[in-house]
Amino acid sequence: MRFELDDDQRDFAAALESLLAGSDTVGAARAWADGDHAPGLKLWSRLGELGVLSLATEATPVEVAIAFEALGRHAVPGPWVESAAYLPVALGHEVEGIATVSVPPHVPYALDADVADRVYVGDAPASSVGEPLGSVDPTRRLFHVTGEGEPSQEAFDLAALATAAQLLGAGERVLADSVAYVKQRTQFGREIGSYQAIKHALADVRIALDFARPLVFGAALGAVDVSAAKVAAGDAAYLAARTGLQVHGAIGYTRELDLSLWLTKIRALVTAWGTPTFHRTRLLQQLEAD
Repeated sequence: MRFELDDDQRDFAAALESLLAGSDTVGAARAWADGDHAPGLKLWSRLGELGVLSLATEATPVEVAIAFEALGRHAVPGPWVESAAYLPVALGHEVEGIATVSVPPHVPYALDADVADRVYVGDAPASSVGEPLGSVDPTRRLFHVTGEGEPSQEAFDLAALATAAQLLGAGERVLADSVAYVKQRTQFGREIGSYQAIKHALADVRIALDFARPLVFGAALGAVDVSAAKVAAGDAAYLAARTGLQVHGAIGYTRELDLSLWLTKIRALVTAWGTPTFHRTRLLQQLEAD
């Protein structure tokens, strides 16, 4: 499948890229992980002015996918899937401020409830918020919340699509950084990118991401099941993370390297909004029903 963005969509993607490339998103993510939310909230406001928070109600899932791919590519912190994808559909209107949600059983914890102006369980306000839990991604603080709200399948699917797009963007960033690194790093008098094993490994990532992209945008158009997009994007991004870690060598394990922001985020997003097992099972059930 091949999908082309129209002129308005390309302009929107370019505006997002310009804003995020000109912002210190890495600094905002690192500050968010350390409990300093000010840079991330400033970025939240600027993205809100660009219309990201209203896409679920005023645009199409294609624009949602465009936006979340950019958010993933730049490691933008915060409960974006919750505020800009799930809740607007579940509640039937754009949410004001920052909001987050838990949707048991597949989303058992609410992301960044300590920052959110409103916390929900399903489609109703949460009755209580517990203590924060650890995450493999230090920019993600998870909270156990209780409440009586009902889940929305339509909203869940849009959230899963947004997460798939984030994974696609994060995978693309890891691949780009890895390609740049292997062109600079030398060993035995040669750039390590000149070795066939490394070329093949990075080519495998390129192929996986290229196969995932049409599934993500196909799901946005309703031509592909969102579970297929989530699985493909998760597998491709995870391959990018593993390969990126391998080609960077020992430095790839250090938190000081910016690459770590994407490696940990990919690991967290692979299981967010439905684990690979859940989405594969749902696909199997649909195939059996057909």
